[in-house]
Amino acid sequence: MSHRGICSASPVLVLACTLVLLLVQSDMARAKTFTVGDTSGWSFNVQSWPKGKKFKAGDALDIQGYKSCSASPTSEVYSTVNDAIKLSKGRNYFICSIRGHCDGGLKIAVDAS
Repeated sequence: MSHRGICSASPVLVLACTLVLLLVQSDMARAKTFTVGDTSGWSFNVQSWPKGKKFKAGDALDIQGYKSCSASPTSEVYSTVNDAIKLSKGRNYFICSIRGHCDGGLKIAVDAS
């Protein structure tokens, strides 16, 4: 009669954990950082910048030149000049709260799958 203990399951458990870690890392490795406005940076009329780009949850938007932002009390506020913002799954909205900027086109909405 053979006795099987926890040690006999260890190789299978190690293999399963390794596979899970590889899958998680492959998703993280595929995450990209996009510079909003490309070489022009964050400026007026960036609302067309997301067109033709495919964003995924985990991607980051690098909003260079973004001076300050103020939105609803539940919104994240970024106030440095070099923010890398991780996207959430679904539609992500970004506005500039400097008077007249949002109305002048300093706003974008990006979809992350």
